Amino acid sequence: MLAALAIRDVVLIDRLDLVFAPGLSVLTGETGAGKSILLDALGLALGARADSGLVRHGREQASVTAEFDPPPDHPVDAILAEAELEPRDGSLILRRVVTADGRSRAYVNDQPTSVALLRRLGDALVEIQGQFDQRGLMDPSTHRETLDALAGLSADVVAVQAGWETWRAATDRHAKARAAMEQARADEDWLRHAVDEFDRMRPTEGEELRLAETRTVLANAETVLSAMNAAADALTGDGTSDSGADSAVAQAQRALDRVVDKAGGRLTAAVAALDRAAAEIQEAVIEIQSAAEDIEGDSSRLTEIDDRLHDLRDLARKHGIDPDRLPALHRDLVDRLASLDAQGGGLEALAEAERRARVDYIAKAEALSGRRTKAAGKLDAAIAKELPPLKLEKARFETAIDRLDEPRWGPGGIDTVGFRVTTNPGTPPGPLSKIASGGELSRFLLALKVVLAESSPVPTVVFDEVDSGVGGAVAAAVGDRLARLAERLQILVVTHSPQVAAQGAHHWHVEKRTSGDAVTTNVEALDAGARREEIARMLSGAAITTEARAAADSLLLQSIGSRAAGAG
Repeated sequence: MLAALAIRDVVLIDRLDLVFAPGLSVLTGETGAGKSILLDALGLALGARADSGLVRHGREQASVTAEFDPPPDHPVDAILAEAELEPRDGSLILRRVVTADGRSRAYVNDQPTSVALLRRLGDALVEIQGQFDQRGLMDPSTHRETLDALAGLSADVVAVQAGWETWRAATDRHAKARAAMEQARADEDWLRHAVDEFDRMRPTEGEELRLAETRTVLANAETVLSAMNAAADALTGDGTSDSGADSAVAQAQRALDRVVDKAGGRLTAAVAALDRAAAEIQEAVIEIQSAAEDIEGDSSRLTEIDDRLHDLRDLARKHGIDPDRLPALHRDLVDRLASLDAQGGGLEALAEAERRARVDYIAKAEALSGRRTKAAGKLDAAIAKELPPLKLEKARFETAIDRLDEPRWGPGGIDTVGFRVTTNPGTPPGPLSKIASGGELSRFLLALKVVLAESSPVPTVVFDEVDSGVGGAVAAAVGDRLARLAERLQILVVTHSPQVAAQGAHHWHVEKRTSGDAVTTNVEALDAGARREEIARMLSGAAITTEARAAADSLLLQSIGSRAAGAG
């Protein structure tokens, strides 16, 4: 419920601190005293649109702080968690600051936040009902949720939402697979041509580098062979003399062999080294000769290698990749082609999954629609009982459930819910805001709230002049229903009706005061005596008579009796 409201520098309000209690609180006062300013200030704290005109003249800013005591596990807790704000510790404080240049700041438990979040929290905490307010029951988008809450259909709604999400996911998977296949089919000729080309080329890992190296050697074959021959001659001689390295090593070996056993082991290492040198020279000669034979054998392949390199590099340029990546691309193209050939069966499976999900969603949505229809009948009957005492005996209320076209189906089901009224027999029903006059609209909203009170998650409801245009027995009926509603919810009502004011458990008087050139709006909680005088004033006007006071006493006694009967 709303526990406290602190207002600073809002229009005619200088400084005002109000503490509220459960039950029915009434606010009365002369026209123009500032009751609407109180509602505007509360609206600021609830996320309403800010206006620099709300800042008191000569002040830099206006501020409104509203403190609430929601019950445990109230929907505001989920909103705070979703916004990643610190969880509340009992109370919840909403604060709004508006500067003289129209800028606005919002706070939740002193944590800076957006006005949009403030509005979401406000919608979950307070419902303002009035002929000019387009939130709450006046907003057609809330009607389906309201009916579902009244009928206790939350489990059915969750099932429909889950069915919808499953169907959407299946549809999305099917659509993406179908689009991919269609794209692949469009590229199928190109894909098959590319695979055929790769199959003919058969590029291998590192092939381009190997070919480039071989080409470099072959392009310089004459120079390389000349150097290799010179090296071989140096190692083995030219074949006509003993001038080669191998001959020199052999001569050294023979010389040492003759004296090695006479040197006392001092030449053993040298002889071993010469043996190794002889073996290494022989191996080097063999390698040089083998390499020369390879080069001479490959010299005729230079054109072939050039052609292969050209083809590899041309294929790489065609696909915009490095030649080293050609084998990987080849494998990928082969896989895509194989996937394309096998895709038909997978697409059929996805289509079947989508069909089953759609059937399941429709079944759940139709079951929910049926339960809504039954609940609508009960709601209409309950509202019908509330209308005659409110002087709306010729009016008719109906809950319309209309089937939506399939493109408009959603997580909430396959139908839309709308509250419609007709105030005169023979005229077709229409939306609340378009059919009912101001006073009728307020009474329709009151009847609705009385019936919906037990299912409403909003703990505080504000009625702005719900008794507009009525008096006598009708005003008494309005007051009685407000008192009944206040047994379940915290009710704040701005009223000009003494019959309604007498029903209040708490009475606030709003008046305009003048001090010098300053005019301010003040709100005062009335005790029993002051309350009697205020109700007498409402009955008789400025001059309070003895008869007016007696009538006020009668109304107050009747209200006490009504509350006692209600409690019993």
